[in-house]
Amino acid sequence: MNFHQPPVTFVGRVDLKVQDLERSVAFYQDVIGFKLFEKTERLAKFTADGKNVLLSIEQPEDVMPKQRRTTGLYHFAILLPHRADLANILKHFVQLRLPLQGASDHLVSEALYLADPDGNGIEIYIDRPASDWTWNESQVVMTTEPLDAEGLLEEDKRGTWNGLPAGTVMGHIHLHVSELDKTEEFYTKGLGFNVVSRYGPQALFTSTGKYHHHIGLNTWNGVGAPKPAENSVGLRSFSLVLPDEESVKETISRLISVGAEVTEENGVIVTVDPSGNRIKLETA
Repeated sequence: MNFHQPPVTFVGRVDLKVQDLERSVAFYQDVIGFKLFEKTERLAKFTADGKNVLLSIEQPEDVMPKQRRTTGLYHFAILLPHRADLANILKHFVQLRLPLQGASDHLVSEALYLADPDGNGIEIYIDRPASDWTWNESQVVMTTEPLDAEGLLEEDKRGTWNGLPAGTVMGHIHLHVSELDKTEEFYTKGLGFNVVSRYGPQALFTSTGKYHHHIGLNTWNGVGAPKPAENSVGLRSFSLVLPDEESVKETISRLISVGAEVTEENGVIVTVDPSGNRIKLETA
């Protein structure tokens, strides 16, 4: 099953705020391997296939550095099509001598972790076949073990790096939130996601279509963490791609029923989770 196309609801795009647009454009092109889709004085959009925008970055007026101990982005996760693609970009990072923040085997996936020049977290990963995942009733079994980097690098037969492959998608997003009870209600009863993994009282993963997770939520920045200033580096918003317009209408109704804020901005439906994270509702 493809977990990033209808009828599944999935994360389509992430919009970030950065301090220096030119510096970030260079990073996302030369280091991560995105293609530049569109650029203005304060905004740049990126694609992997030349058609679909997966990431946008904006330099706000009077931008301030990323604020610590707030809600917002923990990381966004770029999903590559094949294990050889992950091997290829790991070799590229090694050649750049790029410092990574982590490299993990999660049973369901293999992942690399790093940050952009502003400290925005990034995961780059591949999924193992869903047939190999283990489920304990409604909960998927995941762990964090060291990545077999040597074994992974043996997968790279190309020798050259040409950026992100066309089949790359936004795999998931992981957010800092201020608490989990109302947050869980918002994402499950409001947006229609299912909880597929819990990590004690501090984190949970949600998805549709029995994916291992489309949205991760944690209180690791502290229960009651405030949302960042509007002009702070970090997450501007992210989009959820719903199957069709009827699904959008049903989602709006559910959001209103749980007391969530729902507005329309330039023809796009926007909602805000209990921690101030902005979400755009779109269709494929």
